[in-house]
Amino acid sequence: MATGVQSDSASDQADVHRCEDKLNIVIVGAGLAGLAAAISCALAGHRVTVFEAAKELAEIGAGLQITPNASKLFREWGLEDSIKALAAIPTVLAVHRYRDGKILAEERDFDKNLQQKYGIPFLDIHRVDLQKILYNKAISLGVIVQLDCRVPLVVSTSAGPKVVFKSGREVQSDLVVGADGLWSKCRESMLKKADEPLPTGDLAYRIVLQLDKITDPELRHWIANPQVHFWIGPYSHAVAYSIRGGTMYNIVLLCPDDLPHGLSRTTGSVSEMQALFAGWDPILTRFLKQVDQVDKWKLMHREEVASWTNLEKNFVLLGDSCHPMLPYLAQGANSSIEDGGVLRRLLSYVTSKEQLPSAITLYERLRKPRSESIARETFHQREAFHMPDGLEQQERDRLFESQLGKEISGKFPSRWTCPEVQPWLYGYDAYREADEAVKLTPFEY
Repeated sequence: MATGVQSDSASDQADVHRCEDKLNIVIVGAGLAGLAAAISCALAGHRVTVFEAAKELAEIGAGLQITPNASKLFREWGLEDSIKALAAIPTVLAVHRYRDGKILAEERDFDKNLQQKYGIPFLDIHRVDLQKILYNKAISLGVIVQLDCRVPLVVSTSAGPKVVFKSGREVQSDLVVGADGLWSKCRESMLKKADEPLPTGDLAYRIVLQLDKITDPELRHWIANPQVHFWIGPYSHAVAYSIRGGTMYNIVLLCPDDLPHGLSRTTGSVSEMQALFAGWDPILTRFLKQVDQVDKWKLMHREEVASWTNLEKNFVLLGDSCHPMLPYLAQGANSSIEDGGVLRRLLSYVTSKEQLPSAITLYERLRKPRSESIARETFHQREAFHMPDGLEQQERDRLFESQLGKEISGKFPSRWTCPEVQPWLYGYDAYREADEAVKLTPFEY
């Protein structure tokens, strides 16, 4: 893993020592959600151990869009400069008609506008780069990360929650945080039953292109000058943006799922992918001609659960284990970071183990409604972007074009720039939410 992690921000240094009775916290999963939770709990002054099933820490995936609601927390954690050094900051966000590339919506100075509105940038980064940064930060805070530790079961005991490993080993703690992703075994332990994810009917082709392997001057210009582009069409859409400072290009193609039941990921056929998007905007199809390999992912979701916590309030779910999201608003990782931020802030108020149930109760009360609302909103974005050609699509395009070049007002088909949805998504302040909630509901001693 890379080194060079920055020190804590001033605000975190100010209250990291507030807890007089350190909790022993176990986090299951070392993906983005688990590492963010580990940083959060360590910054709150507690002892943290992360158990990860993989034998090596390598986040699967490609690009990731970090929106202001999450980048605000990275600033609080002292990671903003490290992330910026490996990210790209898009200057334009544009939505195109799929067939001819006609611009339906465009926000120029996207970077400056978001900085002005939210005081923090919108960043595009490679998942692996972000995971390394989070890992190094966690280690610098004293977090212990143990790999090759598969946890199929969490049980509640009178002495506290206990994780049971596949090997038979057991570890007791004061708090277990289940951050083991979409196929969560922690979730099954919480529900006390098998609970597999459900197919959404969509799949994703994920592609990363290297600038130094592209010879087409126009394509090189697109990559080297970071922007976000969407192409929207019948039952499908594409999104593309630069990462690593404009040296790599991330493309995701979303289309109807044709993978068999039980197969969630496989190597895709390049020719099949190109055929599916034949006849789309020539600039997009030229990019697709540069592809020599592609991964194919079934997009899954989960039904909402009644509670993210156990009755004792010492076992809690976080991230995809309790609120997985379609990628259409790029909020899967961002909302998981929010989870970590709220958990961290609440735990910083915990000065005795007796207060832990109050903190976890408040965490669920703050996070569950918002996260589930975002998850539902992603389905609305899919509907708006995947309309088949016809009267409804024509009306949508007229609404798009009526706002082109103007300050957008009212409900807008692209939630990315919608004046009703964007502030709700990007303006969220996890620390403020937690602080205000504790003022209204102080922890019992």
